[in-house]
Amino acid sequence: MKPNYRSLLAVAVLAAQVPVAAIASPIRSVEYVRTVPSVREFTKPHSVFVKLFNFVVGEPDRTELTRPYAVTHDSVGRLLVADPGQQGVHIYDFEKQKYQFLRGPKKNELQSPMDVVCDARDNIYVSDSVRRKIYIFDQKGKFVRTIGGTAPGTELQRPTGMAMDRAARRLYVADTLRHQILIFGLDGSLIRTIGQRGPGAGEFNFPTSLTLAGGRMYVVDAMNFRIQSFTGDGQFIGSFGQIGNQSGTLNRPKGIAADTEGNLYVVDALFETVQVFSPEGRLLYYFGATGTGPGKFQLPAGIEIDSRNVIYVADSMNRRVQVFRYRSQAE
Repeated sequence: MKPNYRSLLAVAVLAAQVPVAAIASPIRSVEYVRTVPSVREFTKPHSVFVKLFNFVVGEPDRTELTRPYAVTHDSVGRLLVADPGQQGVHIYDFEKQKYQFLRGPKKNELQSPMDVVCDARDNIYVSDSVRRKIYIFDQKGKFVRTIGGTAPGTELQRPTGMAMDRAARRLYVADTLRHQILIFGLDGSLIRTIGQRGPGAGEFNFPTSLTLAGGRMYVVDAMNFRIQSFTGDGQFIGSFGQIGNQSGTLNRPKGIAADTEGNLYVVDALFETVQVFSPEGRLLYYFGATGTGPGKFQLPAGIEIDSRNVIYVADSMNRRVQVFRYRSQAE
């Protein structure tokens, strides 16, 4: 059963005659912008020479989006998409019109990449839930090393969501089966573990995703149907959310991200919407609906928001990444 948003949220924003957002105040809106082009369209040759070459020798193999699960950006604006369906990471370089696909090292390729983040030097970190490791590549996509030891306390069981603190040089990893958040130094050293399995404050039941905003860490505590907040060192601050089918409740929370105002965007795969909350947990508005058209979702998963408040949603079962824009009255 879908949540009854319309009784609380008043204004619809239309894109291509499809309602893609509802807002609680006219000073805010989320607008559908576009869908990231398919790999085939993105790599379509423009020069006559390349077209002739491809006609003679055949077009190169292209790895299309199959089950995009998480998205991120690096400092030069490349879009990186973790795709467990294709067992790799797609990299779109829009400025140079180049495409790259990361598979991992030979005989130890990625199997189930669940999230991707970048550090200050644009090194690429990919969590693999089946390999039980974090793969690290340099900016050019060359494999460097992995994080995830075998010593007691350092092993990963099912690493999923990640967050990168570039200034502090820390990597936060949600280990869903350990029911913990692990903090690593970028050298791979384990700094701290946070939580244990349970329903209490600071405890987790299958955490899946996390984000850093305003000096806080926010964790999607999936099977406790809530969002928990902590300091950067893991001290519990508070939580919000509960299971339900009404506005502001959570049913199958997945990805989480924050805009420049600190508002939290939570993807709910069952509701097939993105709900937007204040940092304290007050529902502000939502966008999305079930479907295949612009602004609609089928089992959405990951979300990324850049410094311009451009929103990228991994629309998994529609095999695409959709782009939205958050605007305030000041704009």
